[in-house]
Amino acid sequence: MIRAAFILFFVCVAAVIGLSVTGAPGQARVEWLGWRLDMTAAAALLAVVFISLFATLFWQGLIWLIGMPRRAALARTEARRRQGNEILTRGFLAAAAGDGSEARRLGQKAADLVEDTPALVRLLAAQAAEAAGDGPAVQAAYTAMLGFPEMRLAAHRGLMQAALLQGDRAKALRHAQEAYGLAKTARWAWRAVFEHQLQSADWPEALALLKGAQERKIVSPIVADRGRAALLAATAAGLENQIDDRARVQALDLALQATKLQPGFAPGVVMAARLLQADGKASKASSLIEAAWRSGPHPALWLAYRDLNTHETPKARAVRLQALAALNPGHRESQILMVEQALLLADPTSALKFASVLLEPDAVPTARLCGLMARAHFAAHRSDEARAWIARGASAPQEPDWSDLDPEGRAFAYTPGDWARLSVAYAETGELIHPRFERRERSISELPSLPSAYEASAPFVAAAASAVGSAPIPDDPGPLGDGINLSASDLSASVTRRPAPRRRLGAKPRPIQ
Repeated sequence: MIRAAFILFFVCVAAVIGLSVTGAPGQARVEWLGWRLDMTAAAALLAVVFISLFATLFWQGLIWLIGMPRRAALARTEARRRQGNEILTRGFLAAAAGDGSEARRLGQKAADLVEDTPALVRLLAAQAAEAAGDGPAVQAAYTAMLGFPEMRLAAHRGLMQAALLQGDRAKALRHAQEAYGLAKTARWAWRAVFEHQLQSADWPEALALLKGAQERKIVSPIVADRGRAALLAATAAGLENQIDDRARVQALDLALQATKLQPGFAPGVVMAARLLQADGKASKASSLIEAAWRSGPHPALWLAYRDLNTHETPKARAVRLQALAALNPGHRESQILMVEQALLLADPTSALKFASVLLEPDAVPTARLCGLMARAHFAAHRSDEARAWIARGASAPQEPDWSDLDPEGRAFAYTPGDWARLSVAYAETGELIHPRFERRERSISELPSLPSAYEASAPFVAAAASAVGSAPIPDDPGPLGDGINLSASDLSASVTRRPAPRRRLGAKPRPIQ
């Protein structure tokens, strides 16, 4: 308004100057209460302008004086607000830094200064109590927050964490379930309920939670599909060992669903192939394993594929395994499979060639590779080299994938706890865990059973597996280790005796003869 008055003043001054320049100042007369005032038109215009400007300034000054108390109050409120926000910020930083006493002091001070954001003050009080390690105060602070609708979700999370610290998992689960009911998109609440179902081995409920999480976009579709595949396989594993035929049929259906979701999920594929073979559907089992091999080869896959036909000749089996390896030729497991089929075909030269490719120049070979090299060298009648590889394999690191086969030959013989961990790890990363390897349990020997064509090497491998001081070798007869002797007649008998039948996956280990 003052700006408009000044603009009007300058316009009038310009008008007065214009009238003066023209030489016709004009006349103005004012009569009021017996008074008469005569002046030029320009002077009258200037008088009106000055009076108007003065009235405007006077009015604005009066309004400013009247509003001074209110402005002072607002200024004090704004100062308190700024000070309160600063104290809240320092309090949250102190709580995050673990300085509970300082956070509590600042929280009490903020309670006296901050009036427009009481939720932040209550939250600071709870976090300060957590930083100070005052359990009852934490419980009281978060319980008080339950009375405010906008703070209930945070209160349930705080109470859940407090219950977990106290070891009260039932109470923590209750708060997580209530929070999940309040906000279906709360990932932490869903994760807490989901992990409880996994620990309880309640696979159907875990599957329902995972499906709901995908619908609410808590997890991505690929994570949900991997998790569902693992949970379906876990459910099938629990039904597979039951005597009831109906349960086995249901296990097969669940395993097939798992392979449909994730064709490369080896535990589900091996289980489905095993159940299909038991139902006389070896062709379908073969197709499942071949599809899985294209996605991600695993030792259990080719062993299951090998045992789909137990009545074929070694040559036919080698050709079939070679065709499986050709589905993913660049993978390490395919190269190992090429060594196996070369040994089955009694082609030690090719076996050594394929095995040598697996050895990296600067890497320490695993016990499994040492066993392959020992078998290949022994098949090529290089007994000294075979014995050297056996010695290296005794202290070589194991392969986690190979530990997924237990000594009885069953692949992925997981406990419910193992399945729970596998479901989470595979869903999030797409990779398998190796519980037997992590627990250092006995697993299948890193030295694979020799094919029947190389039965003469059985005493050599048997001595190495039984930790005899020196392994017997055919070209070095005589006393060895704990009184083991290998004479020429023993070698001849070993070569000429009828080979024992191959051990199938899932059968008991045969004794070494």
